[in-house]
Amino acid sequence: MTDLADKVVLVTGAGGGTGRVHCERFADTGADVIALDRSSATDDLLETAERVRQRGRRCAVGTADISDLAEVTSAVDSGVMRLGRLDVIVANAGIHTPNRPAWMISRQEWQRNLDINLTGVWCIVKAGVPHIGSEGGSVVIISSTNGIRGTAGTAHYTASKHAAVGLARTLANELGPQRIRVNTVHPGAVATPMVRNPDTYKRLRPDLTEPTEADAMEVLTARNLLPVPWVEPTDVANAVIFLASDQARYITGCQLVVDAGLTQKTT
Repeated sequence: MTDLADKVVLVTGAGGGTGRVHCERFADTGADVIALDRSSATDDLLETAERVRQRGRRCAVGTADISDLAEVTSAVDSGVMRLGRLDVIVANAGIHTPNRPAWMISRQEWQRNLDINLTGVWCIVKAGVPHIGSEGGSVVIISSTNGIRGTAGTAHYTASKHAAVGLARTLANELGPQRIRVNTVHPGAVATPMVRNPDTYKRLRPDLTEPTEADAMEVLTARNLLPVPWVEPTDVANAVIFLASDQARYITGCQLVVDAGLTQKTT
């Protein structure tokens, strides 16, 4: 067990993908989990809860539109009431809508990215931080490599992820006196359905009529320093576990990149 044993961790976007893996990994460390997602993901949340319980830990589930402060607050309050405390917040929920030049992004697409990827982070922190006790805790915000660099065709997503970093840095200053640390994690491509789908393959290989996953993997691998196309959800979860634990007790206001060298490649 780690120092996270018997702590309570709040994870958004917990119904699947990296969110579910975060919940599983925290349960492996001995923590209990409050798992939140949108209402349409209720069945997926129940599966996440079952996987946590199979690891011998408790799991409270809740649904909310992450950009709706009232819904988020109600779900968080309910989860904390059931599990008795809150020590760690993992702001994982996020979206990535189709790529297109900035001037072709619709107003609706722009606003939805900001609502989920930025306002959603603020909502979960606002709802969760008051429950963290005097001994302190940790807030981990899942950003992206697009939170530290620009990428053509992703103005809405990139702007929201950069803004989340600014929010995290400000929160680190505000919450430090309460012994609450705030950091961001920046994954590159991750082996989840957000990346592993036909639309992404077509975007990566517009020269092919029906590109396969193998075709896309060639492009993704060429982008990285390490000869892999993507990182696994567990790799991201391991970084989150580290930042949530006392092993990172003096790390706050920092950006931890998990991208197989994507942002460092110069050629």
